[in-house]
Amino acid sequence: MNAARLEAFTDGVVAIIITIMVLEIRVPHGSDLAALQADLPVLSAYVLSYVNVGIFWNNHHHMLHVSERVNGKVLWANLALLFWLSLVPFVIRWIDDTGFTALPTAAYGIVLTGAAVSYRILQQQLIAYNGRDSRLAVALGGDFKGKLSVVLYLAAIVLAFVRPWMAITLYVAVALLWLVPDTRIESLVKK
Repeated sequence: MNAARLEAFTDGVVAIIITIMVLEIRVPHGSDLAALQADLPVLSAYVLSYVNVGIFWNNHHHMLHVSERVNGKVLWANLALLFWLSLVPFVIRWIDDTGFTALPTAAYGIVLTGAAVSYRILQQQLIAYNGRDSRLAVALGGDFKGKLSVVLYLAAIVLAFVRPWMAITLYVAVALLWLVPDTRIESLVKK
C-alpha cells in the first residue's frame, strides 16, 4: 500500500485537532489588554500545543516521504499517534478550567508522552516493513532526540506534582529541541 493515503488521512485529522484547539479558546470579556491578560495562560498553552502538534505533523510528513510503503501495522501505529494528538484539546481545556495545577499539567505530559511513544512505534513499524536498510532506518540511526524527548516528558510529569512551572519548562524545551524539522530525514526528502 502506498503511503499517500495515510498521509492525507493524517493531514485531515491534524487539521481537525488544530481547529478544535482554537475553538476551545474563550473570547476575552473585555476590549482592552487587561481583559486579554487573564487569558494569557491558556493562549500560551494553545501556542505550545499548536507548535507540538505541528512538530509531530511536520516530522510525520517527512517520515512518510522517505517510506515507500505501509501495511496494517503501520496504519494502526498511525492511529495510535492520532489518538494521543486528539487529546491535546482536552488537556488544554482542562488546564484552562483549573489553571496550571499539578494534575492537568501532568496530564498534558502524559498526552505528549503517549504521542511521542506512538510516533516511535510508528517509526519502528515503518522500518520493519520497509527494511533495516531503508532510507528511513538509515536516516534515524539511534534516534537520540526521540529517546531524549520521552525521558524529558516523563520527568516533566513527575515535576508537575512538585512545581507545575518546571514541567511546563520541560515541555517547552522539548518543543524547542524539535522546532527545526528532523534534518536526518529532511535531507533525504530533497533527494
